[in-house]
Amino acid sequence: MERIHLFANSSLSDLAIGLILLVCSLLVLCGCLMLLVKLLNSMLKGQVSNVINKIINTGKPPSFVKSYLALLAGAGMTFLVQSSSVFTSALTPLVGVGVISLERVYPLTLGSNLGTTGTALLAALASRAEKLAAATQVALCHFFFNLFGILLWYPIPATRLPIRMASALGKCAARYRWFAVLYLVLFFLLFPLVVFVLSMAGWKVLTGIGVPVIILIISVATINFLQSRRPEFLPPKLQNWNFLPVWLTSLQPMDDLITWVTLWCRQTRGRYPPNST
Repeated sequence: MERIHLFANSSLSDLAIGLILLVCSLLVLCGCLMLLVKLLNSMLKGQVSNVINKIINTGKPPSFVKSYLALLAGAGMTFLVQSSSVFTSALTPLVGVGVISLERVYPLTLGSNLGTTGTALLAALASRAEKLAAATQVALCHFFFNLFGILLWYPIPATRLPIRMASALGKCAARYRWFAVLYLVLFFLLFPLVVFVLSMAGWKVLTGIGVPVIILIISVATINFLQSRRPEFLPPKLQNWNFLPVWLTSLQPMDDLITWVTLWCRQTRGRYPPNST
């Protein structure tokens, strides 16, 4: 009893318990998603993948009709499972084994983003009477944000830039496996953290740093477009990026460095094996 009493007095705070449960829940969620992807990847091979491929990617309805049906199907399935993460994670092995093409999975993902707004709408309708108006407004903002995003990036084929961007990132990640981890850390952790810190410093600091960065990104994108389509419109020096250092135009130097560090760590581990007891 005395030990139990001492343990109760030295118990963790609510914040520490919450952080521990948050980390554990994220680990369980990521583990379940990884196992789901591996399970589907092992199941959807051979004859099963051929049958699904014939049903989804071919058939009598025109291509544009199938695209919008896929959008509605993605919204409906996500609304049923109440999780866009589970639905989009289940699509990953389908694309990996060639069951669904990248062009077909794009409307499914957009529909999933629209279907996930149903959770917010249901939660808003379950709010108390005095909070119902505010909760419904927030849920509708979520809905219309995703809806206008679909209208912006899907109906016109020329605006379907995410497909080309995803293809380029996929090829880069297939060649450099570490690029996927770098992309996640950079755009899902470091970049939002930097923007948050700059916003806390004030709108003047955020504008003073953000506007030049945005102008630089737009300028580089414009030059890349002109280099591939109309290089004669550019001065001779800007018709290619050969004047820049190699590490600014290629990931190969970083890949060489990572490979060297990995080999060095393996050699060091082999030189000093752990003591066996």
